[in-house]
Amino acid sequence: MVIAIIGILSSVVLASLKTARAKARDAKRLSAMHQMQIALEFYHDSFGRYPNSDYAGCGGWDSSGNGTFITPLVSNKFLPAHLLDPTINNSCGNYAYYRYPAGNAGCVNAFYVLGVRDMEGSGNPYPSSPGWSCPSRNWQSEFDWVIGKFE
Repeated sequence: MVIAIIGILSSVVLASLKTARAKARDAKRLSAMHQMQIALEFYHDSFGRYPNSDYAGCGGWDSSGNGTFITPLVSNKFLPAHLLDPTINNSCGNYAYYRYPAGNAGCVNAFYVLGVRDMEGSGNPYPSSPGWSCPSRNWQSEFDWVIGKFE
């Protein structure tokens, strides 16, 4: 009887711990996105545009899966190091960035899209996702968390 109670309590504690760790990783992801947004604005202020994608990731996106992410932000010292996902760094990575030229997806001006493909704490969309869309494309359907900005 005592062993059964201990087993039940330990499974509850382990489940709570797993949830807490997932929330902590999601908080780290959101912090990384915020840091990248700030660095992108510094880059824009310095160069008058957002950096191009490296086209090396999945579908031409700059992705965190190769151990680098938006390299111009690091090489120009707007970020001290590449910000990578705490757990998901497969070939496509979990973070994605793309700079689109003017006229793409029906948007008049050039713009960037920055997103997290998989947030552990909830499905798509993540509750705090700002979202991003143009007349002919909605990136929120592709990411759990996404933001974009016009130049």
